[in-house]
Amino acid sequence: MIGLEWRGHVAVLRMEEGENRFNRASVDALHAALDEVAAVEGPVALVTTGAGRFYSNGLDLDWLAGAGDGAGGFIQDVHRLLGRVLGFPALTVAAVNGHAFAGGAMLATAHDHLVMRTDRGYWCLPEVDLGLPLTDAMFAVLAARLPRHTLEQAALTGRRYTGPEALAAGIVDELAAEDEVVDRAVVWATAMVDKNRDVVAAHKQLLYGDARRACGL
Repeated sequence: MIGLEWRGHVAVLRMEEGENRFNRASVDALHAALDEVAAVEGPVALVTTGAGRFYSNGLDLDWLAGAGDGAGGFIQDVHRLLGRVLGFPALTVAAVNGHAFAGGAMLATAHDHLVMRTDRGYWCLPEVDLGLPLTDAMFAVLAARLPRHTLEQAALTGRRYTGPEALAAGIVDELAAEDEVVDRAVVWATAMVDKNRDVVAAHKQLLYGDARRACGL
């Protein structure tokens, strides 16, 4: 479900379960992987990516509908996941290898740097079409990272952004071919591993403290 490999001081977290939707098992596995990387002493940076056509398609609505009591606290754990990535005590990169929809788009946006595949895949907030409004925590994470006009357009219209459109809108920072997305992310992350992690964490709290508090952190 979640693979973690090391390229020097860069941890590459790979989601490897189809559309990489968020359910109890996948969110717990993501939290555990973040715990492992955060516990490393010394230089480190984090890259996250998916596999095949998908970075992540967000909440597993089928699982959620049938989870019953098992869904207790689940959305709060998703909020915490977004807030943890937003304030992670090292530099982070999302290598957006394919579709990033809804919660998957939010997760990617919570990173410090985004590299998106240039030829296929969309970044999209489809909640306006699904009839599922953003929560306060989700909106706070997006508002902390996106240009205001882009957030308005994405949230109110559900626009699907291609890689070049996402770059022009300020959603992502770089584009790369399919077979270069992760490598480009690792190059950027490697250049950041020696940044003082205590200062990185402190500055992220200054930048994103309100959003992280909205996420329960």
